[in-house]
Amino acid sequence: MKNLDSLWMAHEQLLVTRLGGDVTIPDIEKWETSLYKALDAVGDGGQFKILVDLFGFSAINVEAHKRYREVIPRTLADYGWRVGYLDMFEEANGLLLTSKRGIRCVAAAHVHQDATKIEKYQRLYGTDRERFFTDPSLAREWIDQVQV
Repeated sequence: MKNLDSLWMAHEQLLVTRLGGDVTIPDIEKWETSLYKALDAVGDGGQFKILVDLFGFSAINVEAHKRYREVIPRTLADYGWRVGYLDMFEEANGLLLTSKRGIRCVAAAHVHQDATKIEKYQRLYGTDRERFFTDPSLAREWIDQVQV
């Protein structure tokens, strides 16, 4: 089953975005559109935290993988957030952080089923405002307690 959705929860100042299942490039484009629509619902000058749930995600080919992996870092950079794992990539050093419509991302939780990768990311890039999980429920529990 595919998960290709995003939801803005204004009362929690939380954006939840999910991409899961065996996905194609059109699936990724549909998910990306849902992410942008959810971000459009955030009020000008607002702040938000995000739960990026990629649990069960599998790109059907290399092209789809390349397409998906740029979406979150590039999108969050538009809201003043630099995803921690970008430190692994020298080409990301020049990533420009902006504040589209004065909106700022203030915390992020990332979920993926690859425990080896996620444990490494948490160890190297986890902070009090960004964490990496293999369990979507634990990620939601953590992001819910982060103050905006």
